[in-house]
Amino acid sequence: MKINVLNVAAFAVMITLGASCSQKSDQDAKIQALEDKIAQLEVSNTAVTPVNAQATQAADPATLGQFDFPEMEYNFGAINEGQVVEHIFKFTNNGQAPLVISNITASCGCTSPDWSKAPVKPGDEGFVKVVFNSAAKSGAQAPTVSIQANTSPTVTRLKLKGTVTPKIAGAAAPVGPVKR
Repeated sequence: MKINVLNVAAFAVMITLGASCSQKSDQDAKIQALEDKIAQLEVSNTAVTPVNAQATQAADPATLGQFDFPEMEYNFGAINEGQVVEHIFKFTNNGQAPLVISNITASCGCTSPDWSKAPVKPGDEGFVKVVFNSAAKSGAQAPTVSIQANTSPTVTRLKLKGTVTPKIAGAAAPVGPVKR
């Protein structure tokens, strides 16, 4: 009886090894075919330009501003649901041209931005104010604002993060913004 069980187990192991070897050789063949295609592309060095591609050229640094934010993320900690958090991100323009913010978009309706509307001259400071309203929010929160400006890259993201404690039924919510 023991011999039959051992024979069956040995046979199963041999079948498994044989199947895995054939799968491995199939994978090896596929990998080799892909490597051959890559080698052919590298030798021919012909890049195919998509039909819908636009021509681009490097931006002239003399036309760009450059953000220098001391902080790009603000942790407001733990707040109660319904509280409003307001934070001002200050920046310096370290570019060669006046920095112009063309638009700022928030990741959700709970966040509203305000910013320096006038061009910020090289060496001058500007601001981005972000207001987060935690009404109907609970748990970990990480709203962001995306800044579009004459910088490279053209989009810069700032982030608030923290935790909102759910409101207890019947408790009054604090009124007004919380400045930290």
